[in-house]
Amino acid sequence: MKIAILDDYQDAVRRLPCFSLLDGLDVKVFQHSARGLGQLAIRLAPFDVLVLIRERTRIDAALLSRLPNLKMICQTGRLGPHVDAEAARGRGIRLVEGPGDPVATAELTWSLILAASRRMPQYASLLRQGLWQASALRPEQNVLGRVVNGRRLGLWGYGRIGRRVAGYARAFGMQVSVWGSETSRAQAVADGFAAADSRAALFAESDVLSLHLRLSDGTRHLISADDLARMRADALLVNTSRAELIAPGALENALRAGRPGAAAIDVFETEPLPPTAALLQLENLLATPHIGYVEQDSYEMYFRPLFEEVAAFAAADRSRA
Repeated sequence: MKIAILDDYQDAVRRLPCFSLLDGLDVKVFQHSARGLGQLAIRLAPFDVLVLIRERTRIDAALLSRLPNLKMICQTGRLGPHVDAEAARGRGIRLVEGPGDPVATAELTWSLILAASRRMPQYASLLRQGLWQASALRPEQNVLGRVVNGRRLGLWGYGRIGRRVAGYARAFGMQVSVWGSETSRAQAVADGFAAADSRAALFAESDVLSLHLRLSDGTRHLISADDLARMRADALLVNTSRAELIAPGALENALRAGRPGAAAIDVFETEPLPPTAALLQLENLLATPHIGYVEQDSYEMYFRPLFEEVAAFAAADRSRA
């Protein structure tokens, strides 16, 4: 039985303690993504089992039709629209989901809020260039950071990650205002937070606005250029959820226009993001390479149950042979 682990950019999976569960099995770890149906089909055709790291590779019906040996797809976290589950089941392919956990992404969200608010990346980078207490090379952009205490954090979405971020904000003395479904707003109020009066108010009144929505047909491109234009010139937008929540090009244009004044994001429509991407040229953007869940404890938690399933599946396959 041949097993492929896809898109392990850092070659980290083989160093996890749980990787020993696959000892004796024929495992291939791919560090680089393949692009296009033809390349993917050639790469994956020999394998019986695919282990996917979140949504890094799309497995659609056209690709599945060209993978005659495939018997199982394992997904770290929950299956999403990047896997055509109906087509897979129609071909008798077993689908296995892993557990999810909000801690790592919530902590990264809070790290981005603090780092961007205090302009820490700019100060740290310029210090290495010999500039003391400088946050920008241009005098007009060499401004002070600011604390989050007493400021308003807006949250669009109040699921497991959003609730944790709200708790961090409370500990740091922020006011929290939540927008989302009626259920989400009611839960936020029950937890002692405020519900935003409207979508427009959320954007207009937040000092920091953090997105915590699942990507679906209903939320894709939900946030428009008009929404972003309502944000203040000193406001910060944070997105550790999905880039596709925002209309194409809207964030770049908004940052160039200065509303919001800054953004901190961990997700992009094209991943891996090329260094020439227009977003990365913006001085008012703090960007990280989709590392919300890329963390030692989370990886072990994600992969261990999947590798247990793969090992059991391989043992059962050997017993049938």
